[in-house]
Amino acid sequence: MLGTVLLLLALAKPACPGPADAASRRAEALKRLLEVFGMEDPPPPPAHFKQPPQYMVDLFNTVANADGVTKNPDILEGNTVRSFLDKSDSEKMRFLFTLSSVAKNEKILTAELHLFRLWPRATDGPKRHHFCQVSVYQVLEKTEPGAPEGQKLLAARLVSLQGSGWEVFAITQAVRDWTEDESSNQGLLVTVQGLGGSPLDPPPLQFASGRDHHESKKPMLVLFTDDGRRGASLPMAGFPDSQPRAPILPAKMSVPKLTGPRSTRSLDRLQPCQRHPLSVDFEEIGWSGWIISPRGYNAYHCKGSCPFPLGENMRPTNHATVQSIINALKLSEGVSSPCCVPDKLYSINLLYFDDDENVVLKQYDDMVAGSCGCH
Repeated sequence: MLGTVLLLLALAKPACPGPADAASRRAEALKRLLEVFGMEDPPPPPAHFKQPPQYMVDLFNTVANADGVTKNPDILEGNTVRSFLDKSDSEKMRFLFTLSSVAKNEKILTAELHLFRLWPRATDGPKRHHFCQVSVYQVLEKTEPGAPEGQKLLAARLVSLQGSGWEVFAITQAVRDWTEDESSNQGLLVTVQGLGGSPLDPPPLQFASGRDHHESKKPMLVLFTDDGRRGASLPMAGFPDSQPRAPILPAKMSVPKLTGPRSTRSLDRLQPCQRHPLSVDFEEIGWSGWIISPRGYNAYHCKGSCPFPLGENMRPTNHATVQSIINALKLSEGVSSPCCVPDKLYSINLLYFDDDENVVLKQYDDMVAGSCGCH
């Protein structure tokens, strides 16, 4: 896949005025590049400046380096995390999330309701309780959500009446129901009761609503899914730990500029197989409007010769070693020398706005050449 990406990126860069088909070639290259990222069309940039949820930004920073390369592969469940803000206009604790952007082939792994607990109200008398019971219900009937037959309990627990902050409730089964039958999505209902289930009026605990509070505190649904897209998974594939990262440089800066293609080919034959920088700049491609992070990344590419005899520094496979010997001794016609290719690939992560302006974190396998070898 990486070789295809490198070719597409080369085609995607603006070309000097030339043949009439240059524009169509660029359009086709960008279309193929979108396919690598699992999209048919690029999402439109948000109509107005929009701050991504801090949870999603923090999750990206936990999973990936600043350039998007995965640094902790065990954090995500699946390869996609979607966030949805509450779409209801209700002043009560009714919440509605539109899930139309979830693809049919995505497997729902975990769904969480994130509610921001506000500071408790001041009371005139002494405080009788330090906790209350918070329950989350799936609304089954649009007309009578408060009736027992019109709701299904999803989660319930005791919540402290002291302080403020985020509370997270598991609602996986409800979201699975909604994705199977979109018309069944009548939203969620949250209730606050005393320790024995007694009603509290007014409730001493409140959560931030979707319309009366700051964007950063709005109710949010976080969905962990897997779309089934997996890379080649090379035998030596892994993830960078604390290795120093090379600066993101354009590929053209990796070797001195030469006067002609013959000189370039000669230099390639002289240089041993090694990794060279290859900058992918999303702004240059025209994607900076919808991609939040990273602004670009270093894909790297492999270039150089695999001369006989192959040393250990060239990380040859046994097959490449045998092929090198056959080629050097001319034991068989038409056998070329081994090729310099990636033998370790890393995944990258994108944080972006989808078509509905929801923020998505997605992981893509086999996008960065971690090292090169003769194969």
